[in-house]
Amino acid sequence: MKTAIVTDSTAYLPADVREKYNIHMIPLQVTFGLESFEEERELTVDEFYRKSESEMPKTSQPPIGEFINLFKRLSENYDEIVTIHLSSGISGTFAGAIQAGELAEKTEVYAFDSEISCAMQEFYALKAAEMANSGSNAKAILEELEKMKETMKGYFMVEDLKHLQRGGRLSGAQALVGGMLQIKPLLHFKETKIVPFEKIRTRKKAMNRMVYLLQEDVRSGDQFKATIIHANREEDATDWKKELEQQFPSVEFDISYFGPVIGVHLGEGSMGLGWVKK
Repeated sequence: MKTAIVTDSTAYLPADVREKYNIHMIPLQVTFGLESFEEERELTVDEFYRKSESEMPKTSQPPIGEFINLFKRLSENYDEIVTIHLSSGISGTFAGAIQAGELAEKTEVYAFDSEISCAMQEFYALKAAEMANSGSNAKAILEELEKMKETMKGYFMVEDLKHLQRGGRLSGAQALVGGMLQIKPLLHFKETKIVPFEKIRTRKKAMNRMVYLLQEDVRSGDQFKATIIHANREEDATDWKKELEQQFPSVEFDISYFGPVIGVHLGEGSMGLGWVKK
């Protein structure tokens, strides 16, 4: 039984990692005016943040035809497909994968709602790929991914709330209050949606709060891997990683980024921290 692993571009898995683990990627799209770009394939992170300085972009899910074509191609060599996507509460990508899977004729397609995105979605995709490459079937993979949800955590802070408000990912009232009080709220995913976790007044305090939340889990004695996520703040992320590695020598740290699609909603300067039990 051969199982293919698919994820979308918002996992922000580098191409060389996808190739190493045999992970297939389907891109979401970013639109500036009347011009649409496939994330990663047609628009780099640097290009996105540069263009965003003068124009507010929009995002869209992959056309269902992209899913259908990919699933058809994979069905030539695989018996099953596990396709892992960003939270269904912020995108129709997961629903599109289900719809396309129902049209697949030669292979079974199993869609998994990560209920989150970015590096945490990457954790799921890598685990699924490791299992698939070792011969696990879709049922076993999905059971393991559901188990991972129990220890998957992700928090992030934004410089301001206007991007989340414009994109409909946060209510106007929440954004207005945050802006008036100069609050930099700590956000997280809850029941597939982006919601405030705590109201915090400074960037430094928000980052320290994320560290404290990680510390609470590390104290359990379990082994964790964690990823720092940044929106065009690579130097800040590198410095933070060095600090965290000294503070938590037992935790395996990496750095990732908020790419174009997620960057549209969070804005430049955002920082996040995600982790999961090994």
